Amino acid sequence: MTDKLMDFRRGDAALPQRNLLWPLYGAGFDNLGLASQPIDAAMPSYGPDELLVRHDACGLCFSDIKIISLGEQHPRIYRDLSANPATLGHEIAMTVVGVGENLADRYQVGDRFTIQADVFVDGVGYAYGYEIQGGLSLYNVIDQRVLNGDGGNYLIPVQPSTGYVESALTEPWACVTAAYGLSYRTALKPGGTAWIIGARTDSPSEDCQSFTISAGLDQRSHPARLLLSHLPAAFDAWLRERAAALGIEVLEVDDLAHSPATPVDDIVLLHPNPELVELVSPHLADFGVVALLGQEPLSRKVNVDVGRVHYNRWVYVGTQSRDVARAYADTPVRSALKPGGRALFVGAGGPMGRMHVQRAIEVAGAPAVMVCSDVSDLRLNDLRESYAAEAAAKGIEFVCLNPMDKEAYAAGMARFREAGFDDIIVLAPVPAVIADAAGWLAPRGVMNVFAGVARGVTAQLDLSDVMLKDVRVIGHSASTIDDLRLMLHQAESGELSPNRSLAAVGSLSAAKDGLVAVRDTVFPGKVVIFPHIKELPLTSLPELADTLPSVYALLKDGREWTVEAEAEFLRIMLP
Repeated sequence: MTDKLMDFRRGDAALPQRNLLWPLYGAGFDNLGLASQPIDAAMPSYGPDELLVRHDACGLCFSDIKIISLGEQHPRIYRDLSANPATLGHEIAMTVVGVGENLADRYQVGDRFTIQADVFVDGVGYAYGYEIQGGLSLYNVIDQRVLNGDGGNYLIPVQPSTGYVESALTEPWACVTAAYGLSYRTALKPGGTAWIIGARTDSPSEDCQSFTISAGLDQRSHPARLLLSHLPAAFDAWLRERAAALGIEVLEVDDLAHSPATPVDDIVLLHPNPELVELVSPHLADFGVVALLGQEPLSRKVNVDVGRVHYNRWVYVGTQSRDVARAYADTPVRSALKPGGRALFVGAGGPMGRMHVQRAIEVAGAPAVMVCSDVSDLRLNDLRESYAAEAAAKGIEFVCLNPMDKEAYAAGMARFREAGFDDIIVLAPVPAVIADAAGWLAPRGVMNVFAGVARGVTAQLDLSDVMLKDVRVIGHSASTIDDLRLMLHQAESGELSPNRSLAAVGSLSAAKDGLVAVRDTVFPGKVVIFPHIKELPLTSLPELADTLPSVYALLKDGREWTVEAEAEFLRIMLP
């Protein structure tokens, strides 16, 4: 290791007088920086309870593009950007270069961290790269919001031997791994509000085949409030009797269009129809569940708010039984891929899609068949070159299909029409694509809407399959501190390799070009900015063969970033 690189890793070099950063003054790329360049700013000062950190590497994310597109309309931006601009960048490797006197017993110069960007204090979000200055800057101050927030300390320690790209990319990777560890309720929410809805007509035959709730409405566990609408007389009486015995508040709700006033944790539909599902679903709380009971197909597909399935973790469960509890418990919602199953990755060629594909191959319990679809032959070919041989070595059938080539796509998918897929991961935020993908679910299959579809965006889904085939549609966004810790452990232990996600690098001045490339899906993988290197335009890994051949020589198979390549890169590029 060269002296220059050792000095950089120690973090004890003399600090500059000035900082450099990319401010966003409003919506649109024209408002990023000044004259398409970062700005010179005063070096931040830090207090006795704060740290000064150096941003070593910063991954660029499509979430950054959303902030640029929306500006102050973005739900995580709470201020006038023209007066108080934001600095983007939340996928970060950082090193401590200054320690406040009150923190000297816990931190020292040279400590390395990544950060869980979703910082909360007293329930208010101060996300790094949104409300707090992000990684597209040379230096920043870490204050008590980060060190002592609602989730504790949002800094995650990084081992000295871990690469800067590896640690920066643990954040997006944590979002991916978290998607396979989701848990959903298997009963009515204890202490919550449940809304049970029947039909407007009542008949003696219904009472002869009475409804019940065999679990989740007893002394061990029960909601705090029941809303009852148009129930069969016998079931209504039974519920009221149980509620009285358990001290549950009961409210009669006759007008479905205008009630209830507050969000509901569980909505149970004894006689579901598409219009009813669409009418009452907007009343769901975060992590809410709609339970459908029925033995006949619905008359049409339902317009489902897939944005809230993704962001608010709504889920629809179902059963052919008249026991409400069985809608939850008979087929618990599964988020892990089915070992030995058939998995379809829709939009697999982009940066996040590649992570899902790589993870499915590398972790234990892999599918037996993986079908990867993308509308770009360039991305599909790169995906095939990156992972097909590894998949084959593990006995996984690896298929890549482009839906734009309609004939070849139809032929490749025909064999799955009858059996379907056990898992479908949707990485394209397109309602028609989500709707089409759902039609390929096998009985008890799960579709994860991972793509960031905006709240309020609907897709037409056949919710009959929720009752008749026990399929489930779930979604996921972001990650927790524990997800990030787990992912970092998996990276540092060699179980998963974030380095394989890297597609291009550049210096801080190349950040705007990098963000445009993310917007335009120029690269099949991630772009990482190194703020402290000498000037380097946005450069793909293959281009290193000409610009930095000694770095290129240390790539794995001439295409994958390595810790050794990174060390050589920094040896050459550090000033």
